[in-house]
Amino acid sequence: MLDKKKIKEKLEKERDTLLEELRDMGKLNPETGEWEAIPAEAEFPETDQNNMADRFEDFEARSSMLKTLEPRLNNILRALKNLSKESFGKCEVCKKNIENDRLEANPAARTCKKHLEN
Repeated sequence: MLDKKKIKEKLEKERDTLLEELRDMGKLNPETGEWEAIPAEAEFPETDQNNMADRFEDFEARSSMLKTLEPRLNNILRALKNLSKESFGKCEVCKKNIENDRLEANPAARTCKKHLEN
């Protein structure tokens, strides 16, 4: 049987961690609802091309990381929203119960192990 209280605690903890990481690298655009990378603070004005290139690379890395973290956050938020529904913990493909060990490892899982790639 699912321990929804324990799952909720895990989801909330991961949500808070993801939000902290996202805020360190970007900001939420209120118009689009999407996270956008922000450049790292410059300690001093870039005086040469190498410093400018380094800042650009850092910005690109931040952008890439946001593209990984934002979908995970969305899955966590979806799971928290659906936690009280009867369908929570059921595979979205076959409608069977998602294995407990899978939900323990990933409380936001939406499919069983058989349909993991879907």
